[in-house]
Amino acid sequence: MAMTRQWRLASRPVGEPTRDNFDLVSVDRPEPGPNEVLVRTLYQSVDPYMRGRMRDAESYAEPWDVGEPMRAGVVGEVIASNAAAFSAGDIVTGDLLWAEHAVADASELRHVNPEHGPISTALGVLGMPGVTAYFGLLDVAEPTPGDTVVVSAAAGAVGSVAGQLAQLNGARVVGTAGSEAKVEWLTDDLGFDAAINYNATDDLSSAVDDACLDGIDVYFDNVGGPITDAVWPRLNVRARVAVCGQIALYNETDVPTGPRKLGKLIESRARVEGFLVSDYEGRWGEALHRLSRFIRDGDLEYRENVVEGFENAPDAFLGLFKGENIGKQLVKVAEYEQ
Repeated sequence: MAMTRQWRLASRPVGEPTRDNFDLVSVDRPEPGPNEVLVRTLYQSVDPYMRGRMRDAESYAEPWDVGEPMRAGVVGEVIASNAAAFSAGDIVTGDLLWAEHAVADASELRHVNPEHGPISTALGVLGMPGVTAYFGLLDVAEPTPGDTVVVSAAAGAVGSVAGQLAQLNGARVVGTAGSEAKVEWLTDDLGFDAAINYNATDDLSSAVDDACLDGIDVYFDNVGGPITDAVWPRLNVRARVAVCGQIALYNETDVPTGPRKLGKLIESRARVEGFLVSDYEGRWGEALHRLSRFIRDGDLEYRENVVEGFENAPDAFLGLFKGENIGKQLVKVAEYEQ
C-alpha cells in the first residue's frame, strides 16, 4: 500500500502555538470513492484564521479536533478521478487536508488554469486572499476618489491587494507594517502614499496623525489592537471600517477590553462592518476575472513567501505571527512537472 504524510493537531495551544501542537504522521494513501478525486498537494496555504480553528470554541470556522488532520487551501494535481469533471493531470484547488495526498469530493474543487499565471497564485492573489481583499475593499469599504484609506498588515496577502485596489479607485493609501523591508515594498514598489513601521515608533498615534493629516475615510483592518486604537480618533465623518482580521488578538488568552471607543462613531457617524469571504461565494468569478486582468495589465503586483518542504508547514504557519512573510505565505510540498 502506498503511504502519504499528514499533519494533525496534537494539542490545543495556550497563547501562541508551538511545534508541539503539531504531529506529523504517515498513513495509507487514500483511494477515491464515487465522485471523488485523489489530489497530490503541490502548494499548501497557511493563514492567520487557522489559529481560531485550533481552539475548542464556537467561531465562523469549525474547530479542528485534536488528533485529526488539519485543513488548508491547497493547489494540487489530480492523480486519480472518479468524477466526470476532473481527469488525471488536472491542476485543482480546494480546502483539503494538511497532507501530501488527499481525497476530495468533486464539488469541493475547482480547476486552475496554469496559463493564467503561476499555479501558486490560486492560493494568494487569485485565491481566497485576493478575493477577500476585493470584496472587503470594494463592497464593504467602498472607497471613492480622494479618500484616505489606511490598511493594516498592508504587506500581507490580503492587505497588499486591498491597498492597491484602493489606489486603482483613486484613493490616497497609507499602510502599516512591521519592518522597514515591508515599508519599502509598500512605498517603493507598490506606490503607497505613506507607510508606517509600527515596530519603529514609540508613538503610533502621532505617526498615524502625521500620515493622515486630513483624517481617515476608510480603514481596512486586518490586525486590531494598538493599530486600530491609533486609527480610531482620526476617522472622518461617514468613514467606513471593514473588519477583515484581528491577528493582534488571535493568541491572547484573555482578550483585552481596552478603552471604550464606540463614542467616536456617534461623532463621525462612521460605519463598522465585519465580513467573511464566504459571504461572496457566488461572486468569486467576478473577482478573479478583474484581479487577473489587473495583473495582466501591470496594475496589481504580488509577492509570495514560499517555505520549502511539507515537513516545514508548521514553521510556515508560526511565522505568520512573527511577521516573517511579505505577501502570501505558502508551503511548497512537491514539484509541478508541466
